[in-house]
Amino acid sequence: MIATGDGQEGAARPVAGVPTELPPVPAAVRRVARGARLRPVWRNELGGLTYELVDAREGRRFLKWAPAGSGLDLAAEAARLRWAADRTAVPRVLDVGSDPDGEWLLTAVLPGSSAVDPRWTARPATAVRALGEGLRHLHDALPVRDCPFSWSVGDRLRKAASRGRPAGRDPGPWLDAAPPVDRLVVCHGDACSPNTLLDDAGRVSGHVDLGALGVADRWADLAVATWSTVWNYGPGWEGVLLEGYGVDLDPVRTDFYRALWDAT
Repeated sequence: MIATGDGQEGAARPVAGVPTELPPVPAAVRRVARGARLRPVWRNELGGLTYELVDAREGRRFLKWAPAGSGLDLAAEAARLRWAADRTAVPRVLDVGSDPDGEWLLTAVLPGSSAVDPRWTARPATAVRALGEGLRHLHDALPVRDCPFSWSVGDRLRKAASRGRPAGRDPGPWLDAAPPVDRLVVCHGDACSPNTLLDDAGRVSGHVDLGALGVADRWADLAVATWSTVWNYGPGWEGVLLEGYGVDLDPVRTDFYRALWDAT
């Protein structure tokens, strides 16, 4: 994501984006790159970095790096990508590994550009509708009964507790407040605008950053996806995403899953 809310609609604080300064390249990244040209393209709020790798031998690839202690689990993301790869357009895993300093995940390139590329932030009507259509396609394409991963309220709270997040200290009120499930789907887990790629015609060409992919109520994704349109395109676009998805606004589920997102 580019920014996250502070609990109030429209308020935002930057937490991730393109690095403005060149960070030191971890030794493991240099080893995996094997002489390819490295360009840092993204830094997330937990200190993880994504590099574009380019060389004449293997072309373009992307390498994600997570420092030790960040809480990011790139092996888990690799497992999710491999499961989803035969069912929808996600990056193909080329390598995954770890050392005492951190973890890495090397993937092939998907066609398209991020939905927050300047060409698309200048055309929010096209981009936001595509985000909704693409999320609906993802939810319809991935089979719940075959998915071995969960992103349920309870599992998210347990994971938060393992990291010492406040929401995990007393899960009871959260579980009591959780609205009934509208529709179980395999959620993206971070359905923010930058994690969807669009082709030249403005259609979805794939999804990236699926480290939290798992079965949950579809509003766990929709609440964050609509919120992300405020952060990335400005107010007034949430309804367009819901139209593209094909669902009416559900204020109760939206409020609950946004609060859970902030808390966990």
